[in-house]
This record gives sequence, structure tokens and C-alpha cells, in this order.
Amino acid sequence: MELLIIIALVVTSITTVTFIVERGLALRSTRVIPMPLIDAVVNYGSSRDLNVLKAVCTQNSSPLSKLLLFACDHLDLPKTENSELIETRARYEISKLERGLVVLEIIVGVAPLLGLVGTIFGLIILFASIDLNAGAGSKQFASGISTALNATLMGLLIAIPALISWSYYSRKVETFSVRMEALCDEFLRKHYLSTGVNGTMAPSPREMNVDKLH
Repeated sequence: MELLIIIALVVTSITTVTFIVERGLALRSTRVIPMPLIDAVVNYGSSRDLNVLKAVCTQNSSPLSKLLLFACDHLDLPKTENSELIETRARYEISKLERGLVVLEIIVGVAPLLGLVGTIFGLIILFASIDLNAGAGSKQFASGISTALNATLMGLLIAIPALISWSYYSRKVETFSVRMEALCDEFLRKHYLSTGVNGTMAPSPREMNVDKLH
């Protein structure tokens, strides 16, 4: 039983380290919101820059690039409908960013429980040794104390980093989602302001004055 508890804690520890490293690499700013995409959105002036934006998105594959390309594919729709479609798509992209966080959240709850099981098992050994002779009792007593303390310590050493990582990465995903929403909204706002209702370029103030003179 003691061996099974230790093995379970070791496997949990390896899983924790694996997902902490994997999520740390996956949630880098350069992979989620690359700087070239930010520059492309900021410098976007009108539909004339659409091909440039698409090219930058293709060269910098990321959740943000997928959202922008998705928005570009639905520019024939009104802005409100396009925004709603992007929100739905964004939830899907964010769910992929949160994929490994679920495992860390589970480990935060499971690791202390495994440590508690080890502690209880150690105490059972401890109290069972009281009825034995003095020599064996001392040996079982020490074994029970060791098992209880080791299991508790391992459970906490696994749960604490998992909790810190889960909290940090969850906050990071939330920040990314806000930034991606803001950038997509900025792109849509600039594009639809530069075009008319039917997708034609909106007349400039000078053209409007000329029409009035006629």
C-alpha cells in the first residue's frame, strides 16, 4: 500500500512538471499574440491593407491570426454579425489555451488527498505497532511516522507548484483573451469605418462636398 501511494505521488509529480513546462511554452506571448500581428492591426488603414494583414497572419500562425483570418473571411457580413461570429470562434481558441490548465487544477485537488491517504496509512501502521513487542513496535512506529510525513510532504510539494502555475496561467489566458478581443475589435472598426454598407469605399469629405455642389 505504501509503495502504491508513493508511485501515485511520483506519477502525479511528473505529470505536474510536464504540464507546467508545456503550458509555459504554449502560453508565450510570441506564440499567442505575435508582435507582427499587433503592428499589422495598428497600421491597418482601410480595405487596401487587407492583403497585407492576411499575409502577416499566414506567416505568424497563432490564435490571434486564426481569429483575424476568420474575421477577414466574413467581411461581407454586417459588423455586428461578424463580431458575434468572432466571439464564438474566440471561445474555441481560448478553450484550447486552457486545455492543460484543467489537468493542473485537478492535480491541485488530488495531490493533497494522496498525501492525506499516505498520512492515514502511516498512522494506521503507527497505532498497529503499539500491540507488538518492544523491538518490532519501535521499528513499526518509526516506519509509520516516516510514511505519514513523507506522503504529506510530497503531496504538498506537488500541490503548491501546481496551484501557483494554475493561477498564473489562468490569469495569463484571461489577459490574452482581452487583448485578442481588443485587437479584433480594432480591426473590424477600422475596416467597416473605411467601407460603405455594401463593402465599397466610403466617400471622402472632399467627394461629399463635390456631390453637394452638383
